[in-house]
Amino acid sequence: MTFHWHDWAGYIGVVLVLLAFLLLQAHKLHGNGLVYQLMNVLGAIGVMLSLLFGAFNAAAFFMQLAWLLIGLYGIARGMRLRREARDAGQHVGP
Repeated sequence: MTFHWHDWAGYIGVVLVLLAFLLLQAHKLHGNGLVYQLMNVLGAIGVMLSLLFGAFNAAAFFMQLAWLLIGLYGIARGMRLRREARDAGQHVGP
């Protein structure tokens, strides 16, 4: 059996997503944390690459696309909340 780069991308992507979920369940990561979200986003990209350049499966691709978009939303929301918290701390007034 020959593994191509896109096969490895898919396997690494699956490991990232599953590891993120395991670490979340073990309370080692927070669901709204940047590391958790990045693991999911990068994992989804890896699986999508394997589907695009290997054997395409539309259902699996759309699931990973949704996973990617949800992860990006989580990253953007976390950045916004951290910025708002930082700005609120700077505006402690008289």
